[in-house]
Amino acid sequence: MAAGEIGRALSLLFEPGQVIEVRAITEEGMASGYFDDPKALAAAVAPLDAAGTAGIYVTLNEVNPALLSRRANRVKMRLSKKDATTADTDITRRRWFPVDIDPVRPSGVSSTDGEHQAAIVRAAEIAAYLGGERGWPAPVLADSGNGAHLLYRIDLPNDEESRDLVKRALEALDVIFSDRICSVDTANFNAARIWKMYGTTSRKGDHTGDRPHRKGTLLDVPAEVALVGRELLEDLAASLPVPPAAKSEKNSSGRGKAIDLREWLIEHRIGIAVEKPYQDGTLFVLDECPFSGAHRDGAFAIQFGSGAIHAGCHHNSCGGGSQRWPELRERYEPREKRGGPARTTPGQTRTDRRDPAPGPRTGASPPITLGELPGREEALAVLRHGDPKQAMLRTFALDHEGDEVVAECMGMSLASRSVLNTNGLHVSVTGESGKGKSHAFATMLRQVPARFRLEGAMSNKALFYLDDLQPGSVIVLDDRALSEDMAEILKGVTTSFRRPFVYRTVSKDRRSQLCTIPERCIWWVAKVEGAGDDQVFNRMLTCWIDDTPDQDARVLARILARDQEVPDQGEEERPEVLACRAMWEIIGQQRFHVVIPFATRIRFQAAANRRNPEMLLDLIKANTVLRFMQRDQERAGSVTSLTATLEDFREAARLYGLLNGTAGGQETKLTKREADLLAIIKGGEWPEFTIPMLQRASGLCSGAIHKCIHGYASRGITHSGLLEKCPAIAYCDRTVVTDEEGGGVSMRRRTNAYTFDRQLFASWCAGGAVWIDDDPDGSLPQISAPDRADRPASQVAEGLGNGAEGFDSPNINDNKNILLCTGVSFRTSPDTPHPEEEGVCARSCDCDPGIVAGDTPNTSQKPSIKEAALQEAPLPLQQMLQHGDSGDIVRESPAEPPAPPPRINARDYRALDVPERKVCAVCGSSWVHYAEKLTEERKKRPDTTAFRICRTCYMGARKRAQKSTFILPGTFDVSRAEPVTASIGRCTLCNLDRAAYLDRATGTALCDYCYQRAVREQGRGEVSG
Repeated sequence: MAAGEIGRALSLLFEPGQVIEVRAITEEGMASGYFDDPKALAAAVAPLDAAGTAGIYVTLNEVNPALLSRRANRVKMRLSKKDATTADTDITRRRWFPVDIDPVRPSGVSSTDGEHQAAIVRAAEIAAYLGGERGWPAPVLADSGNGAHLLYRIDLPNDEESRDLVKRALEALDVIFSDRICSVDTANFNAARIWKMYGTTSRKGDHTGDRPHRKGTLLDVPAEVALVGRELLEDLAASLPVPPAAKSEKNSSGRGKAIDLREWLIEHRIGIAVEKPYQDGTLFVLDECPFSGAHRDGAFAIQFGSGAIHAGCHHNSCGGGSQRWPELRERYEPREKRGGPARTTPGQTRTDRRDPAPGPRTGASPPITLGELPGREEALAVLRHGDPKQAMLRTFALDHEGDEVVAECMGMSLASRSVLNTNGLHVSVTGESGKGKSHAFATMLRQVPARFRLEGAMSNKALFYLDDLQPGSVIVLDDRALSEDMAEILKGVTTSFRRPFVYRTVSKDRRSQLCTIPERCIWWVAKVEGAGDDQVFNRMLTCWIDDTPDQDARVLARILARDQEVPDQGEEERPEVLACRAMWEIIGQQRFHVVIPFATRIRFQAAANRRNPEMLLDLIKANTVLRFMQRDQERAGSVTSLTATLEDFREAARLYGLLNGTAGGQETKLTKREADLLAIIKGGEWPEFTIPMLQRASGLCSGAIHKCIHGYASRGITHSGLLEKCPAIAYCDRTVVTDEEGGGVSMRRRTNAYTFDRQLFASWCAGGAVWIDDDPDGSLPQISAPDRADRPASQVAEGLGNGAEGFDSPNINDNKNILLCTGVSFRTSPDTPHPEEEGVCARSCDCDPGIVAGDTPNTSQKPSIKEAALQEAPLPLQQMLQHGDSGDIVRESPAEPPAPPPRINARDYRALDVPERKVCAVCGSSWVHYAEKLTEERKKRPDTTAFRICRTCYMGARKRAQKSTFILPGTFDVSRAEPVTASIGRCTLCNLDRAAYLDRATGTALCDYCYQRAVREQGRGEVSG
């Protein structure tokens, strides 16, 4: 095993025939030899890897071939003072950029398993940063035995310029990633640096159970080790500033007194994570980035020996390390308070003062103090114990009749700003003029804090020149014609949701100028006939305004009643609206990575449009974020995570179904008028039809119908029609000859005859269904995919609005909206339990309003948050953690575990904070995720070492434990069970999962799994395994 690993490492690190020096540190001194034969090197190294040898190393860079003659293909065990080793001048060319990540620990000892794992995770973070932020290729990831290595292939001459470049690049990584847990070694810049020989053991101190000796191994090798260009190294090195000319910053407390940066940061409550020397000054790594809410790490501030200060953030979306100290000081200590006028140079315009870096705006408002928010107490009560989404929708209904689906889409859009792993949710609302689109937008905008609103008319490029445009702003385009430039901007901004959108232009003096739209801005677009550009339409939640006659009657009744009554308040805002604003302030200051543990079980009836599945996942994440105060949070480094539940899926699937049915055209991309016309065509049962026939059936004019079917062009924008969107409609252009009676005169006229294919229509419109697949171990009831009913996704029920279920409230006056049939069903097997009262939808149409049930996700099953946050990196860490010793991943076989237990009890195990690379005590797999608690059985064993098991074995034990439980008759009544969303502890029955249902009469709480079994066993008197 060791010889094979050594040979594999040599073939990766060196070219055939390249001269390599191998060096070993032994108790007797230094051993060294030079080799140009890899097989001879591997054979010579293997005997050296024994007790008494602290470590074996090789030179990484190309060695002068003449040095082979010093000790040709042999090892001299003890060098004398006259025996030379490789010096920096003996290197002909630099071949590798080495990054050594070492856990912080006492010198002269090996690392613990936790320290060792932390270094590997930190290496993955560095690879993710270099790959995602700076465009570096995937590196070689290796285990050094005590820490982790990253190796990037370079090709540089061995000169002082290259040495300084490598040194500054390592220093940049040290500043960004070194902390009290792990550090990046900045001493590896010299050309003759020796490096760990993979396949050999690192021995620091004695081998103990807590700090064992380990072999160095290659963990992950890309299929092709790509070259890192010099410009990438220079870009990384330039992210740290050089000391400027002598200059000292003056404090606001007194002229002539220089700022002490440490005191200034403490005074303004800016947290300091790490403080370390930097060149001739001090570097402060900040706890959170003060420049952007899109991330928390990466911010730093430096005070040089001259007193000059440099502050910035390493994220490219936040300036890439450029100077932002003036902006930081202005935010916390405005210039007016310092006794001086606003900073302006002669001849400088507003746009000239923009920071050239593509980061957040310099005119950003100062952070809001949550204690000063009106409605804060009410907002916190709802966020902690209530249903935030329903509270916002009830508030919306106080001032706007109906259109709850439109309001819910806008709420989900607002919530998506706080999700780290999202592409953002934007809203497109279509409907006839005068039906309430503008009023719906204005009503929902009242709930948004004022500084995040951007409404009204604007030119195409005005967005780039607004100094006060905040990250996370709501940009409203209300019935505004989208020019070609605006459509391109909209496509770019929605694609670049998580980072600022950079626009390069030329100023009046023909100088290059960078303008930006900040990150995480959301767009609400209202149009009579959609966005016009199909690519824009495809990036948004497409919903319809309710224009049914019943909705018209309800709106009229509200208008008349409003003018008949004395207002209950003056010009001041409603308390409910203030509470909603406070909720959005609180939610907007959060950033969460949302994990969906059941994501691989979600199935789509149609996935041809790849954006729609992502939108469903983003809807799930938005629902999760709204309840962040009611969910367990996990923090790993700078990333805070939440775990989505099946309740979040149900809410997202319900809205997704409505958007694919009676409330929108998410899959079909139909406008409301087109959907209405299709419903008439389908109901007409004509072998063929003409526009006059549709006029009589719909009451629309000929021109409007022709536009709806054929599309049209307006102001340079082409709007698609039904002939392009719906494959079931076809037409032919024909000439009709008519003869007038008695006159003998014949007339010819051209007309279009249209046909409608019902089978093709049924298959085209039934693609919006989503469901969760069966549980892999068969413990859940059978869940069947939705059948492809021949009902169109666009069908309109006469007399019904597009309201959503569950919005009835005492705060809603005369709101008669009810849930419509969405045209997609979430059908389950007969074993799947349903509530007795299915609502109006169950009685008025043949769709099933229930959504599949399943296991409550166990938060212990989800991957490490650091792993989840690094999935976009070029380094496949997930593969490293999951694969065995095949392919590119080779690891040392861990020590044998204790004798396996006879049977695992899931209740006796706890989840590990970080998975460990050890042997599972049950199945022998290489990674474990759970450790045994200090139980009485463990105390009685001669060897009290805790058993460790993998996730698969734990889940099997968990299922067995749940199936073996039973409930006594009378202790839990299904009819009395109430679903609970707040955390009330674990299941009374299995004591394994979070309680989801509560019988208040007996105090018995059950998880989803046990509740389903109780429903199936209703009437038997017990639930048995």
